[in-house]
Amino acid sequence: MIALLLLAPAVVVAAPVSIPARWTPRERAAATAVTVEALTARTRFLADDLLEGRAPASRGDELAMRYVAGEYERLGLRPAGDAGGWLQRFEIVGMRGQVTAPPTLRAPDGRTLVLHPPEDAIVAPGVQQPAVALERAEVVFVGYGITAPEQRWDDWKGADVRGKVLLVMNNDPEADPARFGGKARLYYGRWSYKYEEAARRGAAGVIIIHTTPSAAYPWQVVQTSWDGEQFELPSTGEPTVKAKMWATEEAARKIAALGGQDLDALRARAERDDFRPVPLGVTLSLAMRVQTRRLETANVLGVVPGSDPKLADEMVVVSAHHDHLGVRTSKEGDAIYNGALDNASGVAALLSIADGVARGKPKRSVLFAAVAAEESGLLGSQYLCAHPPVPPARIAADLNFDGLDIWGRTRDVTLIGLGKSSLDDVVRAAAAQQGREVKPDAFPERGMFYRSDQFNFARIGVPSVYASSGTDFVGRPAGWGRERIDEYVRVRYHQPSDQIDASWDWSGALDDVRLLTVVALRLADAAAMPRWNKGDEFEAARPRLP
Repeated sequence: MIALLLLAPAVVVAAPVSIPARWTPRERAAATAVTVEALTARTRFLADDLLEGRAPASRGDELAMRYVAGEYERLGLRPAGDAGGWLQRFEIVGMRGQVTAPPTLRAPDGRTLVLHPPEDAIVAPGVQQPAVALERAEVVFVGYGITAPEQRWDDWKGADVRGKVLLVMNNDPEADPARFGGKARLYYGRWSYKYEEAARRGAAGVIIIHTTPSAAYPWQVVQTSWDGEQFELPSTGEPTVKAKMWATEEAARKIAALGGQDLDALRARAERDDFRPVPLGVTLSLAMRVQTRRLETANVLGVVPGSDPKLADEMVVVSAHHDHLGVRTSKEGDAIYNGALDNASGVAALLSIADGVARGKPKRSVLFAAVAAEESGLLGSQYLCAHPPVPPARIAADLNFDGLDIWGRTRDVTLIGLGKSSLDDVVRAAAAQQGREVKPDAFPERGMFYRSDQFNFARIGVPSVYASSGTDFVGRPAGWGRERIDEYVRVRYHQPSDQIDASWDWSGALDDVRLLTVVALRLADAAAMPRWNKGDEFEAARPRLP
């Protein structure tokens, strides 16, 4: 028996091949331009304390933009910004709210509940005005606050919520796999949708109930993301709520109890499609001063011109946001939110792909867009998509980066947006040649497709994906990758501890960025433009070429 065991062949699981022989010589040359040294050096600079967390329109933000522009120039890209330059500048409005009268809820019998930001609530201004005040605004529980005819779902049932404050659940209904993607989060589940829909209905304010499962991140992320100055594009008269609020689950439970309701019972009712809004019989008052200022930031745009006269006026876009949260208060002592993984590493990937693509002489043009103010609501990509260098019908695809794999090599690659468009086939083919499998989002409940800049490209009809870390790590036990990603979200996401350190293993990032370099070249060379899959939510938005 011992002899048999000694003679039995060992089971060897092959590691991925970073630059496979089946890639063409041109693709292999482009992939070779992507190196660990370049990824590390670029990330290290962008995440340095010198840049002070790259808050929009800050000195550090300007340094990041100048650095990216300098790299574009060094790599031989052509400027694609304003007036023949690298920068597409646009105005933003900074709003810093100071609560002067905390949110106070009052029951008809005179009982009161005072919330204490930021411990149990967040209060941010929703209007670009010097002051915000709510006086005895009625509070209504509206379930998920969703109207979705295609899902046969309407939480509102004709209720008039004008001037009221809405207590709303995060996420979207997930019990029925035939609705809202089941466990996957759609845009209806995003906090931004909650505020937008409430504004369309004339509400004065919104309180989103935070739970870690429904938000996909802990309360500390809400605190750090909404602390300090908030940024928006200048108002053009679109509807807004006066106050954008969050509350911890315990605070929401107290609000419901003040109105004689049980929060769990209310939420259970909201899981049914016959739910109707529930007035709580309590009112909310608050006041805050708002310091507003107009600032300027920019998208940094460089292009590798297409080599084919018939295709050169079409573009593939590679995008990554260059901003982060800047300098804010922190329980950690370190007040600089460096944003190393999120998203200095993504900009490093963008620059490395630019290096490779520039050597590959693509047939279509390839636009490299380091966009601004993503952390403030995808503002840079929103502006770019409203003012693109070519019409949306001529944008073939967007490949977005919002953080790299810093834990090692994987046998898989995660494609956020898998199943939505023909981009799947291109990524799968190139990944298979690496010996890797393309998998969908391992955390569909987080709704990642709607949380970064690819979403704005999708909204104007451009097939888009976001390449993220795989979870099947070479040499690691099953589940190890999910544990590392969960740990990052729990401990480092939107925290000062998101810094580059010696524990980072760049080998997986190298595989991923080389893969997407080849994907970008293949999309640029393909005879046909990518398309949304039939029935996809963005299919109708895709404009046709003339």
